[in-house]
Amino acid sequence: MRRPIVVMDEELSGKIAAGEVVERPASIVKELIENSLDAGATDILIELENGGKHSIRVNDNGEGMEREDAILAFERYATSKIRTFDDMYTIHSFGFRGEALPSIASIAKCEILTRTRESPSGTRILLERGVITEVIEAGCPVGTSLHVRDIFYSTPARKKFLKKDSTEQAHCIDAIVRLAFAHPHVRMRLVTPKREVLDVPGTDNLNERISIILGEDLTKNFIPVEKHDGNIRIEGFVSKPVFTRSNTKGIFYYVNGRFIRDSLLNNAIMTPYRRVIEARRYPSAVIFITVPPEDVDVNVHPTKMEVRFSNPWSIHSAVVKALTSSLADVALSSDMSHFYPSGTVKTLLPEYRQRVRESLKRYTVMSGSKTSFSGHQHGVHRGDGTEQIQDYFMQDTSSGQAVTFSSLRYLDQIAGTYLLFSAPDGAILVDQHAAHERVLFEQMKSTCREKGGEKQTLLIPEVISLTPADYIVVKDHCAFLNDIGFEIEGYSGNTVIVRSVPTILSDVDLKLLIPAIIEEVEKTGRSTGIQEVRDKILTRVACQCAVKAHHKLTRVEVEGLCRDLDAIPFASTCPHGRPIFIKFDTRDLEKMFRRK
Repeated sequence: MRRPIVVMDEELSGKIAAGEVVERPASIVKELIENSLDAGATDILIELENGGKHSIRVNDNGEGMEREDAILAFERYATSKIRTFDDMYTIHSFGFRGEALPSIASIAKCEILTRTRESPSGTRILLERGVITEVIEAGCPVGTSLHVRDIFYSTPARKKFLKKDSTEQAHCIDAIVRLAFAHPHVRMRLVTPKREVLDVPGTDNLNERISIILGEDLTKNFIPVEKHDGNIRIEGFVSKPVFTRSNTKGIFYYVNGRFIRDSLLNNAIMTPYRRVIEARRYPSAVIFITVPPEDVDVNVHPTKMEVRFSNPWSIHSAVVKALTSSLADVALSSDMSHFYPSGTVKTLLPEYRQRVRESLKRYTVMSGSKTSFSGHQHGVHRGDGTEQIQDYFMQDTSSGQAVTFSSLRYLDQIAGTYLLFSAPDGAILVDQHAAHERVLFEQMKSTCREKGGEKQTLLIPEVISLTPADYIVVKDHCAFLNDIGFEIEGYSGNTVIVRSVPTILSDVDLKLLIPAIIEEVEKTGRSTGIQEVRDKILTRVACQCAVKAHHKLTRVEVEGLCRDLDAIPFASTCPHGRPIFIKFDTRDLEKMFRRK
């Protein structure tokens, strides 16, 4: 049946518009802090209850608003920054005080208290469902306090998609941290009913702010980046290649002071690292890109998290050259020098031209595809007969005798990564990292019990600096971490103290291991089965601690690895599912050499 076209009422259209701006409490935190920054605030206090789901309050010492402006700020399309269409492309601030307020007010209960320096008293406004219910004169300090309660109370269908309190709080912290990097001179504090989560004092030193937020352990592995390329300026910090993580959460980049996400810039940041870090590992970075405002369009996404450059290739090229130059400076005094020899900037440029083409597609009119910034699909090739190889180590079909790793004759190490063995009816290649990873996983799994694995008390407890978000993850999962053998407790601020570790890990670098474990806990911690979560964490720990590719093994070490493989119940794949070894039958070799 044909349905007539109708015009939506103001309340419905407001809620739909809010969906473009307000995804979760963190979206509100971001918008309110940006408003405070636009108002010239130098001190911002954020208060959260239940991860922001119940209450968000942002107080600032900015310029405040007069009564009339405060009322208009909650009207749709109200603005103090735009008078003509061309103004859209020359805005230097984050937006305008009322840009997001109507959207927020349509899905939550709001209260604003504001006063300018010239006014003897302030204005208090209450709103429900986007409608002003009360406007009164009130006493208050100069600045603005905006209180948002009961997020999505008027749209329960969206409220049910919110995650648990700690998860939503972590997203709020991420939003605050992104803004804190871009405005080091502004003090930002985050408090909850239980504790002060974050207190970042204002400073003119970006490195100092990064250290306060991310912790000294990370910033000790940062190197500065500074490069001018025409009218493009690149500055900030990137991590040394030895300090990586399994995801891109440690990468922050800004265009004209605004945090964004962009596949082109992802590609540019990763390009200089591709030859010096492991696959599927990522650096940490805080990078600021400054370009003329007319060369970038920030209005291609409702939340302004994406941008479009008028000349994307020049931006990409400038970032690559800046990071490559900084990494090359570090390499001159390290064993990385063979990766970044003299003149490396010029020699690297041709290498990434092909890879960047996919990233540039998003800037063309005809492009409708989305690709990863690497331009490659990652997978495991399983067409080599490895599906039946486990059976080979149960029974040797030619001699009738059981075959073990220890019974194989070790020949040599290939490319510092693969171990070559002579077998009774062919040859076997073993991936040393995958093999050691499986051994460690099985050993830890057998020693970890449901309550308390075998622990080794550290002679000197390790103090580790964490980000505020990571500290919350550890705090929420202390009992679980204790179950698998880690004794970790809060120390001061956002640092933790590690008093004991699983016995098998007593010799590892905890400053690298603990952040890796936190990433895995954060990723899998919502699982209902403790066994599943534990196995995923043990997989991550095993990967972190296993011998790496390009590491020379002695014959004694190879023999020990073979004995360990023989002692575990399953030795055909690593915990991630990659094959540990590949067997070449004599028949296959004869076919390759055309002997048959």
